[in-house]
Amino acid sequence: MRKWRGNPWAVLVTLSLGFFMTLLDLTIVNIAIPDMISGLGATLDQALWVVSGYALALSVFLITASRLGDLRGPRTLFAAGLVVFTLASIACGLAPGAAALIAARAVQGLGAALLVPQTMTLIVSVFPADRRGSALGIWGMVAGAATLCGPTVGGVLVSTVGWRWIFLVNVPIGIAALVLTFAVVPDIRPARTHRFDLPGMLLATAALFCLAFGLQEGERYNWGAGIWGLIAAGAVLAGMFLLHQRGTQEREPLVPFALFKDRNFTVMTVLVGLISVAMLGLVLPFNLYLQSVLHMSAMKAGLVLAPSSVVSMALGPFAGRLADRIGGKYPILAGLALYTCGIVAITLIAGPATPWYAFLPGTLLTGLGIGCTVAPMSAEAMRHVKPQFAGAASGVNNTVRQIGSVIGAAAVSALLQGRLAAELATGKTYSAAFLATLHVTAALPIAVLTAGMLACLLIHNRTKSRAEQPVPPTSPAQNTPTPEPTTDPTTDPTPQADHRPAADRV
Repeated sequence: MRKWRGNPWAVLVTLSLGFFMTLLDLTIVNIAIPDMISGLGATLDQALWVVSGYALALSVFLITASRLGDLRGPRTLFAAGLVVFTLASIACGLAPGAAALIAARAVQGLGAALLVPQTMTLIVSVFPADRRGSALGIWGMVAGAATLCGPTVGGVLVSTVGWRWIFLVNVPIGIAALVLTFAVVPDIRPARTHRFDLPGMLLATAALFCLAFGLQEGERYNWGAGIWGLIAAGAVLAGMFLLHQRGTQEREPLVPFALFKDRNFTVMTVLVGLISVAMLGLVLPFNLYLQSVLHMSAMKAGLVLAPSSVVSMALGPFAGRLADRIGGKYPILAGLALYTCGIVAITLIAGPATPWYAFLPGTLLTGLGIGCTVAPMSAEAMRHVKPQFAGAASGVNNTVRQIGSVIGAAAVSALLQGRLAAELATGKTYSAAFLATLHVTAALPIAVLTAGMLACLLIHNRTKSRAEQPVPPTSPAQNTPTPEPTTDPTTDPTPQADHRPAADRV
């Protein structure tokens, strides 16, 4: 194992394990809701909180966790996140009742928030600029694949060993990732003492909580005055946060506005939110259709979605490499178009008795779309981010990703429930009413993806040959993270990893 210490690709594998596990848990639970309700004697409202409690904690603490990584070192926060997430997964799997499961899921979300932002920071630190695009492409592919794999993996586990294993399966993965973290990931530390912006952290946390909670729970509370008041409070707090950040730009802000001077980072930040909305806009209603209209088991419904996951995972690394060569604009544009075509195909094929294999063309198209989009999008977002801004950029990117998922889930749930009730009121059978509703809900992800394609026109298609100059033979994280002087070189690989030429490190 010693020979892999500091090796960038070994670091990437380790980071991807933790990252995949946390994003998988965003969607893996949805397919197990009926079994959790019967197994715990829970209400539907409690079962939905098992889903939303995790997403809420993850969304709220991402920006703060990214800053803590700058203060304490990204490896330390990544390892802490793995420990919290793994222990919380055990608590979820052994939960005696709904309340205990909801609490454990919230702690699980906190663990995910601690580790997720550190993945981008470490990738930017250990990979030289000329290979960073491919690495971030793989990282982005893991994000897309994890979201799509959730229903498939969840369906298999629920149908074979029971719903508790959708949480317990994280335990061996978490332990393996933790061992690898201390074996191969360099302990990068800040070169100087950083200040912690406590007022900014409190404002960001409060704003994200109000917005995320209001959007997630709006449908449950019939979008009453209290929910709109909470959303309005979140908007006001967000405005106060931005004003506060404007006054700290010369010091150490949580969100450096300099990030948004790079047009590609700004466009990619918008796109990551739009794609999160679109993915939830397809997966949630399609999964319900497979189980409630076609009466598929959880496992079979998951397997229908499997081709999309397989194709996106296989294509992602190649798409990231292509983005390094020709720029990300055209792969992303093609991916969004393919994903849109896949949604259209699935919607048109869906009927009251459609065989499972008829969905194969549509799911393959969505897999091609995600594979072409997510990897180049992540690579373009971080390609020109300075190392000292990597933690903040990762926090912003992942926060927008999670808020997009929250908005997507809230929007499609409200649209689905409202339209389904209206269709049933006309006297249609449930099957006919749900099919009519499915056609309406498909308009949401299609509209969002169309907006994404228009946003792609703003991308500067800078390729490696035109935009990236060779990096000097120093650590890629020279400007911020350097090993602490007291680090023992016999036990920690950082000195060697930081002072070797970039070309020798890969």
